Amino acid sequence: MKSQRLFTLSLTMVIVFAIAMATTASAASVHLTYSIFFPPTHVQCLAGMKWAETIEEATKGKVKITVFPGGTLTKANQCYDGVVKGISDIGMSCFAYTRGRFPVMEALDLPLGYPDGMTATRIANTFYETFKPKELDDVKVLYLHAHGPGLLHTRKAVHTLEDLKSMKIRSTGLSAKVVEALGAVAVAMPQGNTYESLQKGVVEGSFGPIEVLKGWRQAEVVKYTTDCNRVGYTTAMFVVMNKAKWDALSPDIQKIVEDTSRQWIDVHGQRWDEADQAGRAYTTSLKNEIITLEEAESQRWKEKVRPIIDAYISGTTAHQLDGKNYVDTLTRAIEGKQ
Repeated sequence: MKSQRLFTLSLTMVIVFAIAMATTASAASVHLTYSIFFPPTHVQCLAGMKWAETIEEATKGKVKITVFPGGTLTKANQCYDGVVKGISDIGMSCFAYTRGRFPVMEALDLPLGYPDGMTATRIANTFYETFKPKELDDVKVLYLHAHGPGLLHTRKAVHTLEDLKSMKIRSTGLSAKVVEALGAVAVAMPQGNTYESLQKGVVEGSFGPIEVLKGWRQAEVVKYTTDCNRVGYTTAMFVVMNKAKWDALSPDIQKIVEDTSRQWIDVHGQRWDEADQAGRAYTTSLKNEIITLEEAESQRWKEKVRPIIDAYISGTTAHQLDGKNYVDTLTRAIEGKQ
């Protein structure tokens, strides 16, 4: 009888210990949500998903991240505030979708002639680390990435500024100002709405990297791309985390997340360039035409957008921000990569 009581007591202690260990393990694990505006098949969404998977593996399952692609948790223009408010713990979207919210970071999107996505992505991260603008102090910035030069994709051929005049062109952020400076009509909308709008003729073209022709299937609803790389702008994108959730992570997990994020800067840059190559191949496979501007015409386009850069400098200066330094820093970085 005594041995039975000892057995029962021992079994009870084992069960209690197992429950305690399970509870401790559960409490030690961190479950995070990640909102991505790209559709689930887009290469940048896949890169974000792989980042999340790598974090899980590196932390041996202590961090689990559930990804919500395609704006299913927060829409593109709500993603940043969604992170701040804790609707999602992590978010990936574009600064340009909340125009005016990030005046320092808007410098990245200026039509400065970015040559490719890797250059734009590396410059974006260096720019942030150099200036650390207060406008991003309400989140933990994990890393940034940016696409290759924004080009013009249209339903009808555009060889000159006169061809472009008064056309309705989908654009966002500072690219809308590029559209207006070139004499067209800017129509603001995120990429997710662009295919249908082009298909129905709501807009006659779109400004964006050539990757959108495959990544967002827009080659199916346009016929021409005008390679206006002299006014090549980028759209800088953020991967940010809720500050309270970040602060709650243990130092060892924070280090893993930061180390992985640094590695993913070049992952995204490379993916952008590969996607541009794929977009170019896809649109030509559909017999769409890529138009190269004459040198003199290309210079006309560059001169047309220069007032945007000057206006940015004067506007930021008026708000006690060093816009000229931002532009000069970016210009030197781009020229150094040519």
